[in-house]
Amino acid sequence: MAISCEERKEGNSVVIHVNGQFDFSVVQEFRSAYQDCQGKDIVVDFRGTEYIDSAGLGMLLNMQTFLEQKDGDIRLINTMPQIKRVLVIARFEKKFKIE
Repeated sequence: MAISCEERKEGNSVVIHVNGQFDFSVVQEFRSAYQDCQGKDIVVDFRGTEYIDSAGLGMLLNMQTFLEQKDGDIRLINTMPQIKRVLVIARFEKKFKIE
């Protein structure tokens, strides 16, 4: 499974783990991971992510819109250099906290 979700009781947060390729092939899986996360702190963990494309970027924007989160409310953590480079080129540091 490329996407897994972990709910953390302390702090009312949800961590979504993305493994492998973050592209169009995981749209439904990713959407299911955040479907019931209204009002929770969202963290997307890219520790196991090898590749991201424009579909992956679009999924992050769709999640932000769906959850009605303001810019900077969603954290993207453990970004490998190749993933962080794509996020920075797309100027996602203005929309998300990238750690």
